[in-house]
Amino acid sequence: MTQATTPAPLTRRAQRESGTPAPRRRPTARGVLSEVLLWVAALAGLVCIVLVVLAFTAHITLIMFRTGSMSPTIPAGSVAIVQQIPASQVHVGDVVTVDRPGQLPVTHRVRAVEDGTAPAERLITLRGDANAQDDPAPYPVSTVRIVRLAIPGLAPVIVAFGNPFVLGGLTLGATALVIWAFWPRTGGRARKAGTATEGDPGS
Repeated sequence: MTQATTPAPLTRRAQRESGTPAPRRRPTARGVLSEVLLWVAALAGLVCIVLVVLAFTAHITLIMFRTGSMSPTIPAGSVAIVQQIPASQVHVGDVVTVDRPGQLPVTHRVRAVEDGTAPAERLITLRGDANAQDDPAPYPVSTVRIVRLAIPGLAPVIVAFGNPFVLGGLTLGATALVIWAFWPRTGGRARKAGTATEGDPGS
C-alpha cells in the first residue's frame, strides 16, 4: 500500500509561470525602518534645497537671538526668519535687523522713520522691547531685514548641530542605520528558498 505524497510547495518562479499569485509579504521592522530613513533623508534634502532657493530668490535667511533685548516678543535662544527689503518699505512697529559697521547686527523694533540724505535711504530709530530707551542714534540704512517669523528655543539646536563632534556623531549614526537597514539578509532567504523547493518523501 502506498501513501499519497504531499506536493512540494511551488517556488515563486513556478507560481509566476502557473499564474498563481505569490503570497503578499507582511512588512518587517527592517523594511519599515528603511522607508522611514528614506523619507527623512528626502525631507531633509528638500528643506535644504528650499532654504537655498529662498536665500537667492527671496533674500530670506535665518538669524539667532543671543540676548533678551526683544523679550518677551522674541526671547533669547530664538531663531527668526528674516527677509531683506528696501528701507522705504519699513514702517513703525516693524521688527528689523540692521547691520552695524564693526559690530554685530542689531534686531529691534522700529520707533520712527525719517528720510535720509539719498532717495533710497532712511533714518530709522530702534528700541528693543525689553529696553527702556531707544538705541543711542538713528541708523542710516538703504535696506533692512524684516522679521517674518520667530521660533523660540531653536537657536541652541542649530548651534549644537554646528559642533563638529555632534555633527560627526550624527553622520556616523545615520550611516550605521542606513547600512543596517539596507544590508542584505542572505541567510533567511536561503532558508526560505530551501523550504520552498523541498518536498516530503513518500513510500
